[in-house]
Amino acid sequence: MRRNQILAAFVAAIAFGSASFAAEPEKLELSDGKMSLVAPESWKKVAPKVRIIDFEFEAPAAAEGGDTGRITIMGAGGSIEANVDRWVGQFAGAVKQPMKEEKVAGQTVYLVDISGDFRDQRGPFAQAEIKKDYRMLGAIIKTEKAGQYFIKFTGPKTTVEHNEKAFKAMVNSLEVK
Repeated sequence: MRRNQILAAFVAAIAFGSASFAAEPEKLELSDGKMSLVAPESWKKVAPKVRIIDFEFEAPAAAEGGDTGRITIMGAGGSIEANVDRWVGQFAGAVKQPMKEEKVAGQTVYLVDISGDFRDQRGPFAQAEIKKDYRMLGAIIKTEKAGQYFIKFTGPKTTVEHNEKAFKAMVNSLEVK
């Protein structure tokens, strides 16, 4: 009898407990709640690797066993051109598509698409690891009330392509209060 109760409790914990782990879209509050974005369900929220990043996510690989993508969201200063130039400098043999300017929620959003061999450098003095055939999608949100926010999505070309619609949906989910 006791064994059956334990087994039933175990089965119930698995059945009901797994529901609490189901991915749901996450609303991200930025700039002290002045604006928000909705992160895709398929992206896994992780602890930011550096303190200046507000939010960090891992995007699923395009194929099983492939490399995941890294998405970072942060507020920052500096000119748009200087930031984009720095991003291009993170790639060897960079191919940069023309930057696009769009309006989302009444705000100016600059979209960047860069590909090449990514120099993944984990710190200012760390040796860069070269990652072949990578791509970066970037969105720079320029607001009057909340300053600038930068969203960078970097990963293998196939992984970025696999998650590109989700990235664009997140950018288009922008709300400004």
